[in-house]
Amino acid sequence: MKGYADRLLEVDLTAGTCTPVPYPDDLKRDYLGGRGLGVHILSDGIDASTGPLGPENILVFATGPLTGTGVPLGSRFDVVTRSPLNGTLTSANSGGFFGKELKRAGFDAVVVRGKAEKPVYLWVHDGEAEIRDASGHWGLRVGETVHAIEAETDGPKTEVLCIGPAGERLSLISSIMNETYRSAGRGGVGAVMGSKNLKAVAARGEGKIEVADQAALDETKVAARRKLRENPVTGKGLPAYGTAILVNIINEHHILPTKNFQSGYDPEASAVSGEELADRYLKTKKCCHSCIVCCGRRTEIDGVEGDGPEYETLWAFGPDIGCHDLPMTIRANNLCNDLGLDTISVGGTIAAAMEMTEKGYYDAGISFGECEKVVPLIEEMGYRQGVGADLADGSYAFAARHGHPELSMSVKRQELPAYDPRGLQGHGLAYATSVRGGDHVYAYLISPEVLGLPMQLDPFADEGKAEWTKAFQDLTAAIDSSGICLFSSFALGADDYAALVRGVTGMAVTAADLMRIGERIWNLQQVFNLQAGYTKADDTLPPRLLTEPLQDGAPAGRVWEREPLLSEYYRLRGWDEDGVPTPEKLKELGINVSLPRAGKKERTPYSLPAR
Repeated sequence: MKGYADRLLEVDLTAGTCTPVPYPDDLKRDYLGGRGLGVHILSDGIDASTGPLGPENILVFATGPLTGTGVPLGSRFDVVTRSPLNGTLTSANSGGFFGKELKRAGFDAVVVRGKAEKPVYLWVHDGEAEIRDASGHWGLRVGETVHAIEAETDGPKTEVLCIGPAGERLSLISSIMNETYRSAGRGGVGAVMGSKNLKAVAARGEGKIEVADQAALDETKVAARRKLRENPVTGKGLPAYGTAILVNIINEHHILPTKNFQSGYDPEASAVSGEELADRYLKTKKCCHSCIVCCGRRTEIDGVEGDGPEYETLWAFGPDIGCHDLPMTIRANNLCNDLGLDTISVGGTIAAAMEMTEKGYYDAGISFGECEKVVPLIEEMGYRQGVGADLADGSYAFAARHGHPELSMSVKRQELPAYDPRGLQGHGLAYATSVRGGDHVYAYLISPEVLGLPMQLDPFADEGKAEWTKAFQDLTAAIDSSGICLFSSFALGADDYAALVRGVTGMAVTAADLMRIGERIWNLQQVFNLQAGYTKADDTLPPRLLTEPLQDGAPAGRVWEREPLLSEYYRLRGWDEDGVPTPEKLKELGINVSLPRAGKKERTPYSLPAR
């Protein structure tokens, strides 16, 4: 089967071994690669008794069949593991050039087990792999680590994926960074890497990735490029301003969460908008491998260049904490990247701390609008110092510890991103049912509910939203598994992805086949979460979003309405009324697992891992 390096690399850090193994064709057909492959490996290799920060947890870095093939936007890879933030079977997706280099080095995925006795890094190059001592790199920030490992390997041609001090200190909101500024950011995946004493993975390769039908693929690529260039988002908005273009758009719809989701409109939001960023600080656009959209922003402040900030980060260190200081936001973004911290969770945690302080529940020493305190606080969070030590495990752990978990704007303990679901019934359902917790990229209902792509939906209506949510969730799982960027979905549909996969791999895959692969992946993640103790009660939003209506603009007076959306969603998924996949649905998807029905198993809520 073409499009694959056709080997996986099994790494046992406890034993200190690296073992290439064949990549079975049935896994390619059933899961494609990327997120799907990782979810299968985790589902098969661990269970709910596996501690996320223990040596038994598995960490997978996986490319897809489209990664590195020259397919437009085909740069992506996934990190899959059990999340220490919330215990889900999570994935974190990233782009850049690392995935392409890993695949050209001869491996579709790296599967890491065990724990090294001392800090190490993995060097993968031209079909070979070795575990190297990283004792001298432990404690370095991300930028320093990248430069040091480049110097020890193939120089700037090497692509380095690593953790910073936050991951070393097992922060549950730590990220994994690649190429210094790209982030696999959510779910605390950096802490899993840190728990294994794995500082970095470096990859370099000259191998050729063969495709099955070059002529058919070339024709499909031409059509895909045309659609991407003609689409208003991928052809105009993202190339001009990156994701930051959304600040003003979302604020104008009165769904920009402000001051820890206390409102949905910020009259000063334009001060941290994409337009302002471009006017004042933009150096140049930046592209991932084989990307024609080039949504990345290269910025400079204080004589220091960096990437971003993206929309979510502008919001997290802007309206969500009551700040409109663009230079501070850029510095906060750069610092999070260098420490290896997830900007969405960091901003959401600081926002919760600010509200706790203002309400007199706990004095975190920072209130809304105290922008000068933000960057020093991020430094403390990265190193678990001072108040930052109390915030380093995210908003839910912090707010619950001090008696007010309702002030954590999170789903399944993962902080929500920058869209207020009180004005977005479909996107609210996607939040509530996300199998990795608070999330926007497992199903981006902003596309039809706000941007009108592929068609305009009424954001306040319930009708049809369960069907749209399921379709977006399944398609996104397949996209993540294929190795192409999710932003392509603004312009491409399931038929386009199927044609690309056919041209690269030779598999006779249809749009329906891709949707079934995505559905299989989603159900596997749901099954794991149920085994880990999650129930229907967790498929919901923070109390504020259910009971406190928005006050401004078109969504004024609205909250998110859980029913009948949730029941209809379960029905469409083939799950019972408690959100448990039926035996018939699991058999249909080829998932061989037995799940107890509701009432047959006492719930064991996920607890934070011991550090």
